[in-house]
Amino acid sequence: MKTRTIVWTVTLCFAAVAVVLASDQNMGTWKLNEAKSKIPSGAPKNNTVVYEAAGDNVKVTVDGVDGAGKPTHNEWTGKMDGKDYPLTGDPSADTRSYKKINDHTTELTNKKDGKVNITGRIVIAADGKSRTVTVSGTDPQGKKVTYTSAYDKQ
Repeated sequence: MKTRTIVWTVTLCFAAVAVVLASDQNMGTWKLNEAKSKIPSGAPKNNTVVYEAAGDNVKVTVDGVDGAGKPTHNEWTGKMDGKDYPLTGDPSADTRSYKKINDHTTELTNKKDGKVNITGRIVIAADGKSRTVTVSGTDPQGKKVTYTSAYDKQ
C-alpha cells in the first residue's frame, strides 16, 4: 500500500508541473516576423526561439544570425524566477535570468562576467499568437543597442 501511495504522489507531482508549464504562454516555438520588427542594420537576429519543459525547469533554445549573418545558437535552462542561470553559445553573455511578471509579461537580463549588458521585456499578445521583445543594453564593442523584435507563435 505504501508503494502505491508513493507512486501516485510522484505521478501527481509530475502532472502538476506539466500543467503549470503547459499553461505558460511562453511555451512553444516562436518565429521572427521581420516585417513587424525594428532591428537595426548589422544587429543580431533571433530567427527562432523555442521554450520547452525540462523537468521542472524551462529550456530556451535560440537560433539566429549574428551581425555578419553567421548562424548563432544558444541555450538556457532554468526557472523564470529572476535568478541567473548559465547561458551557453552566446559569446556576449554567460548567464541569463527570466522573471515572470504576469501571464503575458516576462523580463530578461543577460550578464557577462557578472555585469549586466542586456535587459529586455517580452510581452505576449492577449490572444497568445504573437509576442514583442524589446531589448536594450550594450554590445560587445560597448555600443548602446536598442531594438524590438516581433514573433509569431508556430
